[in-house]
Amino acid sequence: MGSRTSTTTPGVDVNGSVRVLTGTPPHTTALDWLRSQGLTGAKEGCAEGECGACAIMVARPSTTGDGSTEWVSLNACLVPAAALDGQEVVTAEGLGTPAALHPVQQEMAVRGGSQCGYCTPGFVCSMAAEFYRSGRSGVPDPVPDAPGAEGLDANAPSADLTHEHGPNGFDLHALSGNLCRCTGYRPIRDAAYALGEPAADDPLARRCDQAPPTGRPTRLASEGAEFVRPADLAEALGILRDRPDAVLVAGSTDWGVDVNLRGVRAPLVVAIDRLPELRGLGVADDEVRIGAALTLTEVERRLDGEVPLLAQLFPQFASRLIRNGATLGGNLGTGSPIGDAAPALLALEADVVLTSVAGERTVPLADYFTGYRQAVREPGELIRELVVPRPLAGLTAFHKIAKRRFDDISSVAVAFAIEVVDGVVDRAAIGLGGVAATPLRARDTEAALVGKPWTDGTVRAAADVLAGEGTPLDDHRASAAYRSEMLGQSLLKLHAEHPLTGGADA
Repeated sequence: MGSRTSTTTPGVDVNGSVRVLTGTPPHTTALDWLRSQGLTGAKEGCAEGECGACAIMVARPSTTGDGSTEWVSLNACLVPAAALDGQEVVTAEGLGTPAALHPVQQEMAVRGGSQCGYCTPGFVCSMAAEFYRSGRSGVPDPVPDAPGAEGLDANAPSADLTHEHGPNGFDLHALSGNLCRCTGYRPIRDAAYALGEPAADDPLARRCDQAPPTGRPTRLASEGAEFVRPADLAEALGILRDRPDAVLVAGSTDWGVDVNLRGVRAPLVVAIDRLPELRGLGVADDEVRIGAALTLTEVERRLDGEVPLLAQLFPQFASRLIRNGATLGGNLGTGSPIGDAAPALLALEADVVLTSVAGERTVPLADYFTGYRQAVREPGELIRELVVPRPLAGLTAFHKIAKRRFDDISSVAVAFAIEVVDGVVDRAAIGLGGVAATPLRARDTEAALVGKPWTDGTVRAAADVLAGEGTPLDDHRASAAYRSEMLGQSLLKLHAEHPLTGGADA
C-alpha cells in the first residue's frame, strides 16, 4: 500500500527496559501483552474499560503545551499493544519495590487502601499519574488513625477540602474509572489526600521535565492482520483510499470492546491518534477549532473553560481513564446514539470537517448522522476537526441521566445552549442523545422557545414539546416513558435553576 512507516524493530519501553513487539498479533491488547511479559500486576476485570484494574501509565505530551511530558493513566485492556510502539510505559511493578515502596504504594498500604488486592495495581497507577500531574499542589491531609495522625477528628472539615478535591490538590476524578469491591473507597481517598509532592530526585518526576516520546511510524503484521501507524495524514488518507475497510483507532475505547467482547479481528487497523494534522486546537473571536485526535482530557485542560458547555460535559463523560484516550472524532465517528459528545456539540451548532485524498468538506453536525451508527462520511474520509462557532450562547447546561454519576452510559443526555436577551429567548439549540437512532436537535422545542419570554409558562409549554421529541425505546437502561419524562424535566430543571438570566452559565 506504499507505506512509509518505520523499519525500526517495534518495541515498548516498559519500566525502563525495551521489550520487542515483533510477532505480536495486531489484535493483542496492551494488557494481554504485558501479562505475557510476566507483568501481571495489571488485571482484567471487565475487558471494556469500566473497572480500572488494568490501568497503566504512559508518557504523553503535556497538556500545558510547553513541550514537557505528562504521565497519563490508560486502560490497558482497550489499547492495542502495537499502539505503544516507541512509547514509554510504567506498570505498578515499575513504581516501587517491596523494600522501597513508591509514595502512592506506601500511602495505600498504611491507610488500608487495599484488601483483596485485585484492583490495587490499577488504583496505584491512576493515583500515581495524578501524583505527577503538573499544577497539583497543596498540603497533604492528615488522616485519623493513620501513623502520625493520632487524636485527629475524622469528621473535622478542612478549609481546603472539597467533595472531589483534596487539600493537596488531588483530583478524585483521576480515580473515577477505578472500582473497588472491598474498601468502601474511604481508605483509598485518604491515601490520595495524604500524598505530598514528588521528591526532587524522583526519576518519574524528572522525566516530566523532558520531551515526550514521539508517535513514530509503525507497521506490525501477524496472523493475517496488520497494524499501521502512518507517518502523516497524507499517508493515512492514501491507506484509506486503497483500503476503505481499514478500521481507524485513536483512543481505541470502542476497538478494545469489539476485540475483547465481540471477538472482532479487523484485517487492517490504522492508528491516527498521534497525527499532528489531527491534533490542533485554536480559539479565535469567531470560532473554536478542535482537532479530532486530541483526547478529551487534552481538550478539557487546554480549553480551560473557554467553552462552558464542554466544561460541563467532560467530568460526566465516562471516567478520567477513558477521557485520557477517547477523542471527539472517535465519539462522533462511531455514530453511537448514546455518545455524550454529540448532544453537546449539536447544541453548540458545531461543524464537522471531513478530509480525504480528494480534499476537504465541512458538514453541519446536525446533518452528519443519517441512521443508527451511520453518517454522511464516505469511504476514504476521516474526521479532521470540529468547528464551534462563536459567540457562544449565554445559558448552557449538560444534563446526563444515568444509573451512576460517573463512569456510566447515558440513558438520556440533553445539552442546552440558549440566549436570553431582555427576558426573551433570542436563540436556542438543544442536542439530544439516547432518545432516537441518532443524536438529534430538538427542533420543535427550539421553535417553541425562540421569540418567547423566558417565563414559567413558556418553559412548561416547551417542556411538553420536548417530552415528545425523538423516538425513545425501552431497553435495560430505561423505558421509553422514562426517557420522555426526563426530556421534559430537564428543561424545567434548567429554568428552575435560571429563572432569569443575563448570561450566567448553568
